Amino acid sequence: MKLSIVIICWNDRKVIFDCLKSIVEETKETEFEVVISDNGSTDGSIGLIREQYPACRIVENCANLGFARGNNAGIRHATGEYVLILNPDTIVRDRALDKWVAYAERHPEAGAFGCRVLNPDGSFQNPARPFPTVWRLWVAALWLRPLGHISNAFVADLYPGWAGETDRPIDWQSGCCVMVRRELLHRLEGFDERFFYHYEEVDLCLRVWRSGKPVLFYAGAEITHLGGRSVGRFPIRFALEKLRNRYRYIGKHDGDAAMRACRRATHAGLWLRRAGYGLRAFFGRTEALTNRLEMYRVCIAWNARLDPVAFCRYGTEPDLGYAPLTPAPVAAAVPAQ
Repeated sequence: MKLSIVIICWNDRKVIFDCLKSIVEETKETEFEVVISDNGSTDGSIGLIREQYPACRIVENCANLGFARGNNAGIRHATGEYVLILNPDTIVRDRALDKWVAYAERHPEAGAFGCRVLNPDGSFQNPARPFPTVWRLWVAALWLRPLGHISNAFVADLYPGWAGETDRPIDWQSGCCVMVRRELLHRLEGFDERFFYHYEEVDLCLRVWRSGKPVLFYAGAEITHLGGRSVGRFPIRFALEKLRNRYRYIGKHDGDAAMRACRRATHAGLWLRRAGYGLRAFFGRTEALTNRLEMYRVCIAWNARLDPVAFCRYGTEPDLGYAPLTPAPVAAAVPAQ
């Protein structure tokens, strides 16, 4: 088997069938299998997948394990030389997987691969980004990104002047579609399950680089990602979960002092954005703007009271009425096959 496509599913009936259809219709030269890792769906999606796509392998997790644990459950059943982590709300375009695998075959030196990801309107979604550091958090917080066009010292969370038109090494690729050599993925023990929402793929790609293998971006394959359908609601629990995982990532790779510095940069960024959107609110409020301001208010209060070191070591955090989506589990290995 050349390619294993692992798709995590959690009540994704509205989107996953278009994803599966596009895989089947647009993949003609690559032997592939599809592994559906179901996080306890209750919308009937899994029964319909069994009826309409009986070749798919279903892994029933019986609960929402999150992105990292859910994908690891699917990875354990993957047999392909390459494992593609693919979101259910994606559409494969113009033989993308055939082209992507062929590119990977031409680059045996690489451990993982990214590709172009497009919004539904065809615009570039910026799936490939530099690794986060405390300095880069400050650059983004203070709106200094434009200086990145002048000096690499001011590169923050985007690659200035690049919109995915050319192949290049990248730091990390969005988890909506990232492909990794299976042998390396198992050697790295899959995703770190301490990350429930965000930073799982960042951490994985950093470990790919540290293994001595680059992550390469291929501009010749395109996938549409429908993500962002909930943009405008700004759910507070998910915003806090992203902050939690930011601290876990910085603490894991850079240590206690970096976590404390990260807290200061995060606080500055949250305050400046709340001030900017608060000014906009003087000229008219929308529901989305009101929700965004409330999200910033809660995140600022949570971050102000947080001891990031105690949080990362013991799980201690401020209680503002927004419980974590899940307790951080002990990292588990993905056994090699």
